[in-house]
Amino acid sequence: MHLFADMLARVHAAAAAVLGPSADLTRIVVEPPRDPSHGDMATNAAMVLAKDAGQKPRDLAEAIAAKLLADAKVEKVDIAGPGFINLTLKGEVWPDALRTVLEQGKGYGRGTVGAGKKVNVEYVSANPTGPLHVGHGRGAVFGDALASLLVAAGYSVTREYYINDAGAQVDVLARSAFLRYREALGEDIGEIPEGLYPGDYLKECGAELAADYGDRLKAMPEAEWLPIVRLRATDMMMAEIRNDLARLRIVPEVFFSERSLIEGELPDPFSKEPPKPLVDVVAETIAALREAGHVYEGRLPPPKSGNLEDWEDREQTLFRSTEFGDDVDRPLLKSDGSYTYFATDIAYHKSKFDRGFADMIDVWGADHGGYVKRMQAAVKAVSGGKGQLDIKLVQLVRLLRNGEPVKMSKRAGDYITLREVVDEVGKDAVRFDMLYRKNDAVLDFDLAKVIEQSKDNPVFYVQYGHARGKSIFRTAAEQGVLPADPAALQRADLVRLTDSGELSIIRKLALYPRMLEAAALAHEPHRIAFYLYELASEFHAQWTRGGKESPHLRFIIQDDPQTTQARLALVQGIVTVLASGLDLLGVEAPEEMR
Repeated sequence: MHLFADMLARVHAAAAAVLGPSADLTRIVVEPPRDPSHGDMATNAAMVLAKDAGQKPRDLAEAIAAKLLADAKVEKVDIAGPGFINLTLKGEVWPDALRTVLEQGKGYGRGTVGAGKKVNVEYVSANPTGPLHVGHGRGAVFGDALASLLVAAGYSVTREYYINDAGAQVDVLARSAFLRYREALGEDIGEIPEGLYPGDYLKECGAELAADYGDRLKAMPEAEWLPIVRLRATDMMMAEIRNDLARLRIVPEVFFSERSLIEGELPDPFSKEPPKPLVDVVAETIAALREAGHVYEGRLPPPKSGNLEDWEDREQTLFRSTEFGDDVDRPLLKSDGSYTYFATDIAYHKSKFDRGFADMIDVWGADHGGYVKRMQAAVKAVSGGKGQLDIKLVQLVRLLRNGEPVKMSKRAGDYITLREVVDEVGKDAVRFDMLYRKNDAVLDFDLAKVIEQSKDNPVFYVQYGHARGKSIFRTAAEQGVLPADPAALQRADLVRLTDSGELSIIRKLALYPRMLEAAALAHEPHRIAFYLYELASEFHAQWTRGGKESPHLRFIIQDDPQTTQARLALVQGIVTVLASGLDLLGVEAPEEMR
């Protein structure tokens, strides 16, 4: 059990001793105080229990504080404001906290708050109509790190990619690929027409179609060649997308096709395989919602904004979205009878619930913000109120080089591809920097600054912290003071770690499991990146203090083997946590920096 979990159990015991065993203790938290001068930990126990107890918070705080003051690990108890309880722990607590890090090793910080609960995390889900750009990359990195964080907190996580392979955009892709197919057959296609995709990335698709089909596709009407070319083009684009994601250590476990919800895949007329039966899952979903009273035929009032561009004054099939918290009811069918994007999205999220995912997390671009309420309403409807959908919006990425905007791509023409960015600066810089901002904040990604070797470059600073710790071990080995058995450091005399900087680092290490749990519950992986930078900063500062001005603080003291062993144990704790956090972010923990 880590220190914060231990102290939470002790606060629970104190509160139960005052209020009795039937008290609801689930809302109690123990966390570090905002001001370190207020102590080591703070709890809201009296604040959340006062109403049920029929007491004033401060009076209840006095009673709980009296119980806590008798605890063997508590040095001092203070009551702040209306009833917050601040705790200062005894000095012997901190060596034990460090020893816990050393004993648990790679497992330190992993928790059980998730209790094996199934969670579906869907991210990226870019239309397979072109290469991924850096905006897609930010959503991909965020979603992947969030999934890893939830696994560390004890959830059973499935990483999913929703392939938007239905609708007008993939038909445009098919027509663009067909143009490249004609080009591969020797036609002069001239300028790419307005409305089609001009990127060179479709030339390979055209060449493959020409090699496989010769000129047979040209002889077909569009209605026949379109599904063939669409399937080939989307398959090729998805292969590229998978490769680009793999460069970032991102491998979704499930790739779910939107088209499969509507019709499955239309058969290839040149294939000898028997056609598969077509099942319209979207129609089935709409029918089920209609039977439940959530779908009706009606007219929508004009939008209050006055923007009539997308509004149609006609009788149409509507989902009662307002019954579940949305602003207006939403159309499910277009005027031509085809499904709206919302209709297929409802069927898709119903499939998630049917697959056992009551908890769902979708990672979307910020331009989908207006879509949040309706989708959450839909999940409530299709799950009978049992499903929960958290939508994390990822803001824009402004790509810079030395502060100047970067716009042109060597490959896509009108934007920089994710692949180009990863090739230039490396996956570690991309992943860490995109997680070193909260997801809902615009990110300035400077191609020059993310590879600087300075404190201002967070990924370098954190990785350098891990490499510096490993360099201390190499020096200790060269000087014959590093134990051959790594477990020997667990038995070091950690009471010798009395310097304020050393104790501050131990406090930071003790916070790691609590930070991970809070980050997982809030769905905020950026907290890991912030924490790692702070831990690395304290480590680098302690290294500097042990320089010429305070040589007694060096990590290796030749004539004091016991203190050296204790400080090597501290370094082991630091590199263990740095490596753990970097792994959750999908970033390497290097042995040395070159």
